[in-house]
Amino acid sequence: MAKHILIVDDSKTVRNLVAFIMKKEGFKVTTAEDGLDGLEKLYSMAEVDLIISDVNMPRMDGFTFIKNVREQEAYRDLPIIVLSTEGQEKDIQMGLSLGANQYLVKPAQPELMVKNVRMLLG
Repeated sequence: MAKHILIVDDSKTVRNLVAFIMKKEGFKVTTAEDGLDGLEKLYSMAEVDLIISDVNMPRMDGFTFIKNVREQEAYRDLPIIVLSTEGQEKDIQMGLSLGANQYLVKPAQPELMVKNVRMLLG
C-alpha cells in the first residue's frame, strides 16, 4: 500500500509542486494550507506516514504545528521534514529541537526531497 504524506504549506504553488513530485514517486498525498489545517487533517485521517511542513504560515506556523504534533502520543515517532525558506542556523536548530527529523531549505531539489522521504520511511 502506498505511504501517505501530509504536505503543509501556505503556498498553493509549493503544495502542488511537492504533491506532484511525491505522487510521481508513488506516494498518496494530502495537502493542508497552514498548521491549523494540517492538524485538522492529521487528526481526521486514518494513517499518515510522514509530514512535510513549511515554517512561515498564517494562523499556525510550522514550529507550533510540529510542537502540537509531537505532544500527541500517537504521533511522537511520525517522521517530519521541514521545507522552508528560513535557512538560518537558529531556524534549523529550532525545527530540529521541536522534533523535525530533517530540515530542507527551499528551493530543495526534488531528488533530495524524495531521498529524505524514502530514508525516513525506511
